[in-house]
Amino acid sequence: MLRSLIVAAAAVLAAACSAPPSFHATDITGADYGKTLALRDHNGTPRTLADFHGKVVTIFFGYTQCPDVCPTNLSTMSEVMRKLGKDADRVQVLFVTVDPERDTAELLAQYVPAFDKRFLGLLGDAEATAAAAKDFRVVYRKSGDTASGHYTVDHSAGTYVFDPSGRLRLYVRHGETADNISADIRRLLDGG
Repeated sequence: MLRSLIVAAAAVLAAACSAPPSFHATDITGADYGKTLALRDHNGTPRTLADFHGKVVTIFFGYTQCPDVCPTNLSTMSEVMRKLGKDADRVQVLFVTVDPERDTAELLAQYVPAFDKRFLGLLGDAEATAAAAKDFRVVYRKSGDTASGHYTVDHSAGTYVFDPSGRLRLYVRHGETADNISADIRRLLDGG
């Protein structure tokens, strides 16, 4: 009887060890998009995803004059970094502007690191921005008085998360809690 219980317990443990990790965000492992990113950071340095190999990378597309979604996302990611403690140094948060006409490198350099000094703003010209957004299946369009520059930009509001080996793994919906995001990032940092 005891031997049967030990065998059963070992089978349950083996099954638990081989089960894929469970995430709060949507697991999109194997998605065939988000493979390229070639933009400049707010310091003028050309950047690709390969620059951050070994780190969990989060990518959010937005713009600095966004009234609500973008600052909320960056604030949440700032809280995530705080919750991660020393592990936050193994995470890179990227904010890609979808408004390159107004979001200069100087403006991104003031705005993005205000949430966390490790965050990087990325930008390109209109063509490079469109290519990056297309690769990530992000949609965006100007709305309002575009002729005078008084407009908003409607845009997708999710965050993409890459594991330390550079594989796209998660899609985090806007409004997810910092607790859940930090738990998912910890799983990825631990090899999940």
